[in-house]
Amino acid sequence: MAAPDGTLNCEDFSMFQEVLKVMRTIDDRIVHALNTTVPTVSFSGKVDATQTCKELYESMMEAHLSRDKSIKACIAQTSEVVGQLREERAKDDENLTLLKQLRKEQTKLKLMQSELNVEEVVNDRSLKVFSERCRIHYTPPKVK
Repeated sequence: MAAPDGTLNCEDFSMFQEVLKVMRTIDDRIVHALNTTVPTVSFSGKVDATQTCKELYESMMEAHLSRDKSIKACIAQTSEVVGQLREERAKDDENLTLLKQLRKEQTKLKLMQSELNVEEVVNDRSLKVFSERCRIHYTPPKVK
């Protein structure tokens, strides 16, 4: 899975996706988290909804930032590999093994780039759900 420092495995795309799936758990469970921690109006006296919403928002933002950074790091790393393979291929355009490796890396790069779009959708959905439930309790700082 993820390395202890939270980095993704950029070599193996299926592992890359698996780790992202685990990293997206907070977003997958946002509705449940909000339903179990943010009270309805009738129960609002029992829980500090402002603090709860603030903490949930901060952990959600931390997760979004961490995933974004990890995906972009893998994209940069894979782009570099693609660049190196292109240079090698320019010197030896008859090498089929090299060509296959280049195609494989290019495909992986495209798939990683598409994960940024998935990330945007996941983040937007989570923020929408969050603001629906928490807007009366907590207003997140404006994003720069």
